[in-house]
Amino acid sequence: MNSLDWAVLIGYFGVMVAIGLWSHKRIDDVGDFFTAGGRMPWWLSGISHHMSGYSAVMFTGYAGIAYTYGVTSYVTWSFPIAVGIAIGARLFAPRLNRLRSRLRVASPLEYLKNRYDLRTQQALAWSGVLLKIVDVGAKWAAIATLLSVFTGISLNQGILITGVVTGVYCTVGGLWADALTELGQFVIQFLAGIAMLVAVLAELGGLSALWTVWDRPELQGHAEPTAGPYTMTFLLAYLFIKTFEYNGGMWNQAQRYMATPSAREATRSAWLSAALWLVWPLVLFFPMWCAPLLVTPEKADASDAYALMTGELLPHGLLGLVVVGFFSHTMAMCSSDANAIAAVFTRDIAPVLSKAARGWSHRAALLAARWSTVAFLALSMGIATQVDSPAFKDIITVVIKWVAGLMGPIAIPFMLGLLRPFRRSGPTAALVSWAAGLFAFWLTNYGLDGVELQIQIVSPVATSLVLFVLLGHLKPEDTPERDAVLDRINTEADGSDTGRPDTGTPGAGSPAAAQPRG
Repeated sequence: MNSLDWAVLIGYFGVMVAIGLWSHKRIDDVGDFFTAGGRMPWWLSGISHHMSGYSAVMFTGYAGIAYTYGVTSYVTWSFPIAVGIAIGARLFAPRLNRLRSRLRVASPLEYLKNRYDLRTQQALAWSGVLLKIVDVGAKWAAIATLLSVFTGISLNQGILITGVVTGVYCTVGGLWADALTELGQFVIQFLAGIAMLVAVLAELGGLSALWTVWDRPELQGHAEPTAGPYTMTFLLAYLFIKTFEYNGGMWNQAQRYMATPSAREATRSAWLSAALWLVWPLVLFFPMWCAPLLVTPEKADASDAYALMTGELLPHGLLGLVVVGFFSHTMAMCSSDANAIAAVFTRDIAPVLSKAARGWSHRAALLAARWSTVAFLALSMGIATQVDSPAFKDIITVVIKWVAGLMGPIAIPFMLGLLRPFRRSGPTAALVSWAAGLFAFWLTNYGLDGVELQIQIVSPVATSLVLFVLLGHLKPEDTPERDAVLDRINTEADGSDTGRPDTGTPGAGSPAAAQPRG
């Protein structure tokens, strides 16, 4: 990178901070901070949902998969995500929106204390927070790895730079800042992705390379939809898991649906995100598939292939734009996760830990939300410095194995708890399925040797699903109060699909309602 590239990068950081400061004016209470007051347009919610779903891991870990296996990287990653979001467009998106519009909550997990009980809410909240600290730590490490390739700065310096800039804009501006910066980041990534695609096509002989390149011996087998450990079983398992994760199972996507004015707008938001997931990754992946023709990676897992190719093919200025594109994805995901975790801590965990938190004023609650965001970012940045340690092994291991494996036990009670067919599954089913899923993750990943990747990923979520449904039939715990919560979430039209979260009145979503039951 030269001075022009650095100017592009620094200018990008400056714009992100400016958007955060501008968004600060739109934040009056925690409802604004966590759900944009229910005023976010569906198209902005859809773009934000898409951008908050992937990070620079795509340009490191998944670039390595694309280099080695080709089209498999798309077929077993972004394609099932697109299908999963499309499935959830009507199944989950409108119900998640009604959590805010009808139950008046500002955190996705607030409804769980009435749907199940306080113990269930706390178990899912704490385990989800701990998992996301590790997950976001992997994202910081991914972008720092790319930054080191281009600039030569150390991993820790890269983590610090990206973490601090992200912390500034998402702490002062809340979900509005996240969504608006993600819109800007989408535009930047669009320009950078097209620039990289054009550069690769020019290097390979023009537009015809899109269909002729597959005959070259270096790309033998690259057109196969599944390859290596990424089998059809893996694809189906991944589709199942991502249907839950990307429809709100990891909370930050749920916030995008909650932020729209109505259930109908939330559905439109989901359809837009699904379409982007189906089409846009093809533009980003094609240069990665062709990388064996252009560069020789220095790392054994080829995670540096895309960065090396970018440095060789693009002129200065455009190189800086692509580096900004790397940052845009990671900062989008990390800031959205930080906002979701702050919502869960402020609204679900803190009121149980502290009596004072149950009576927070609007100003005190908003201050707590911002400090929670800072604390989460700091912890995840600390984890990022250890992502290559023996405990985590490498970036792609954390993202695929840890997140995909551990997400299921947390998401099953949360997501299926929204649906009427599972109304008989109560606190016992939720807690047992959660605990058994976590045990299945440990057993298949660390307790047993030689377990295939797809088994490691699918075992926790399958265990949780079976037990959640089975125990609902063997030990039904539906009550009139729990059925009333489900009725509010599932009834399509009663005139209450809009409105701001009621963050001050004790009820289904207020801190006062989070007091431990005797």
